[in-house]
Amino acid sequence: MTSSSDGVELCGLVARLGQRMDAHVRGAAEKLGITASQAIALREMDEPLTLTELAERMSCERSNAGYVIDRMEKQGLVRREPHPSDRRAKILTLTEDGQGCRRNVLDALSHDAPIDALSRNEQAALANLLRRATAQR
Repeated sequence: MTSSSDGVELCGLVARLGQRMDAHVRGAAEKLGITASQAIALREMDEPLTLTELAERMSCERSNAGYVIDRMEKQGLVRREPHPSDRRAKILTLTEDGQGCRRNVLDALSHDAPIDALSRNEQAALANLLRRATAQR
């Protein structure tokens, strides 16, 4: 069990890391000529997803993710395909251009990231701890 002051400090540290990571995403997106929301969507689209799944991964409302996908579809980065088992849903799939843009996003995000101050082992340990802390109870 942690003390109250330890918990407060930890919350502040996690919040500051989140702010630094958000700034990193915004900077990478700006260099690529896309919005931060598009960079986040591309980062999260490691497989075909429904809009609801993407919104959850992006930590935003479904309507906001829909706006981002509408724009990306017009840019030829994403296509909507029929869901194999739900007539009401669509599956979002990256086009060839979208896959290339995703590779560029992942490459840009891998340079000068706030977590680069940590060793690979420390990054792995942090990832494991964050998975445990954010797991559904």
